[in-house]
Amino acid sequence: MFFESIRSERQLVRQAADRLSIRWYLGYDLDEPLPDHSSLSRIRARYGLDVFRSFFDAIVEQCQQAKLIWGKELYLDSTQVNANADMDSLVTRFAVEAREAIQTHLAALFAEANPQQEPQEAAGEEALASPEPTPLPVVLSELEREELEAELSTKHNWIREEGRQQREVHGLYQRRSDQRVSTTDPDATPMRLKSGGLHLGYHTHYVVDGGKRRIILTALVTPAEVMDNQPMLDLLWHVRFRWHLRPRQATGDTKYGTIENIKALEDQGIRAYIPLPDWEHMTPYYGPSKFTYDSTHDLYICPNGQPLHLSRMEYQAEKAEYRAEAVACNACPLKAQCTPSDAGRQVHRSFHAGYLERVRGYSQTFAYQRALNKRKVWVEPLFAEAKDWHGMRRFRLRRLWRVNCEALVIAAGHNLQQLLRKRGWGRRPFPSEAMSASFWLFWRGDPAFFEGSSLLLPMGPAFPRLIKQARWPLC
Repeated sequence: MFFESIRSERQLVRQAADRLSIRWYLGYDLDEPLPDHSSLSRIRARYGLDVFRSFFDAIVEQCQQAKLIWGKELYLDSTQVNANADMDSLVTRFAVEAREAIQTHLAALFAEANPQQEPQEAAGEEALASPEPTPLPVVLSELEREELEAELSTKHNWIREEGRQQREVHGLYQRRSDQRVSTTDPDATPMRLKSGGLHLGYHTHYVVDGGKRRIILTALVTPAEVMDNQPMLDLLWHVRFRWHLRPRQATGDTKYGTIENIKALEDQGIRAYIPLPDWEHMTPYYGPSKFTYDSTHDLYICPNGQPLHLSRMEYQAEKAEYRAEAVACNACPLKAQCTPSDAGRQVHRSFHAGYLERVRGYSQTFAYQRALNKRKVWVEPLFAEAKDWHGMRRFRLRRLWRVNCEALVIAAGHNLQQLLRKRGWGRRPFPSEAMSASFWLFWRGDPAFFEGSSLLLPMGPAFPRLIKQARWPLC
């Protein structure tokens, strides 16, 4: 399905039934029927996402053994993928959640009425459950272990949650998907297309190695409402510790340039080659760069030379507010270009401003510009190939775990291409030496060539002599 961009299991089984090579590879005789196409859907549901991710990890592990992974540079990006659902299928979320609650309640009632089925279901769940991970060889006290477990329990791990959104967390804005949900694909959320308009869709995230083979180290699909910077750290830490990499830099676009991401990268010794948002032109007034910070006296100096003293601390937002005196600010000749407020100009400074200054210093280096230019030709063509050649322009499956399976298969197919290019595709080499010798005997008119040939020559035994006397080249 990956290599030939087949869009359905029905079409896949139909083509597999007509091809002798696929029958030979699968071990089916000519008169033996293939399984029904619906079996593949049942197998996917029985395997779940864990098996598909294990298959993807197995391919990446073989790429690492073949030394196709460099690991010194990591590039991140995401792309929009349309869902197999339409905007007309959106209904009120309360109605859908109420219907699901009723179905869950009825299932629990039938389970109480038929207690004999519970041991079988429990046994099946235990068989499908993944084994417990091996504990790390780290000596921790009981108090430290409890604090670590409490911190991990409150953290939203995007890979463990399979890309699901945090519905219990709300920002300063109201999400459209909190009110309405699709009955066709409840996990797909509205997204604004680059060409204009709204469509239900997802975001596919890639972390790509900076080596020549451009190996995809991990892939994750999230609803379109999830911003790109949210799963970034989980993807990076998963790649780093799963494949034992020590990257020197991580490169992304402006959407990844949050203070949390930059601080986490710099604390781990990874250079954050990420463009910062343009805070200077967010308003028509003077931006933060017009004000000089005096670290000795902990104050800002405005363009007119007036000081801005510390006004208050915003611990939840992790920033400090500096404000100028209202009398001096209102009498300033630059007030029209500085602020419209009569209470004095204010400037905010983040608690982690040192990290931002460090990243701004990177932007003046050649390595930073090279990394940004390399990212354009390293990650974006992978998305273009997946959409144009492998059917990722629109997911054919529905629900979040199924589209994650589809994206992992496409990413594993790309890595498998690079691995086969390194090892060889298993084809027998073309007999170029024997072909050249036969052509030379044919050109000379050697009788040995015609004696061993089964060709019927209409010109009889005089044909070799005519070939030798010919002055025109053979075509």
